[in-house]
Amino acid sequence: MTTSLRSSALAFDAIAPGFDARFGAWRSVAAQRNVVRAALIETFPVGGHILEVGGGTGDDASFLAERGWNVLHTDPSPTMVSLARNKLEPLGSYAEVASAEEMDQFASRYLSSGGRQFDGAFSNFAPLNCVSDLEPVACGLARLLKPGAIAMLVLFGTFCPSEILVEILHGRPGQAFRRGKRGEVRARLGQSEFHVVYHRRTEIVHAFAPWFKLERTLGVGVTVPPSAAEPWISRHPGLLAAMENIDKIVARPMSILGDHVLYQFRRSV
Repeated sequence: MTTSLRSSALAFDAIAPGFDARFGAWRSVAAQRNVVRAALIETFPVGGHILEVGGGTGDDASFLAERGWNVLHTDPSPTMVSLARNKLEPLGSYAEVASAEEMDQFASRYLSSGGRQFDGAFSNFAPLNCVSDLEPVACGLARLLKPGAIAMLVLFGTFCPSEILVEILHGRPGQAFRRGKRGEVRARLGQSEFHVVYHRRTEIVHAFAPWFKLERTLGVGVTVPPSAAEPWISRHPGLLAAMENIDKIVARPMSILGDHVLYQFRRSV
């Protein structure tokens, strides 16, 4: 593992103490999270051993642990991991500092220390968009997952009409079309700057293809707006509920238009 944090990990580490308070109250975030959680419960084997990549403060890992799954939460931010441990250890699960970029090295350490392979893996709310090269992530996950296991990876969509509309209404046309840019795109969180990459579907599938087969995609937030619509959308729960109902219909056929897209991969046997 590297001795210094990357810029994205530093940015999230700096806001970690207030992360849950800031994002936890936003209804749009909860609506999108609920879609992913429903997919996780539907897909992962009951009581299985699950790996989370880029799990932040551990909310999703705790959700699974409370329902009987054994979860290893990983995140590159030491402060995020500390907060996650406080949630997970009473539930019999655990958390470690590990970055997605170094998932292959993490696999070597974990397996050589006697760790057993996982029954599934997931990554929610786009931590993999902070990774420029997805191939080491895929390689590491291939070593960590049992043959036939599922990896459910949620990344930013590359064309999100709801974000375009929100950003234009806010007078930020440059932000409205940022997902169309190739390569590293500058981002800001609090006082920190870092870069994200809006990976295209073909690039994601290609990075995982040596070890994984894509089974389905699911749009997360096709009509439910992104967090840029907060706090306004949280003041209109009726409207948000209607958007959630529409998303249940269009999430699969219109997955490409999601604020996020859930990619469900199966480890090759």
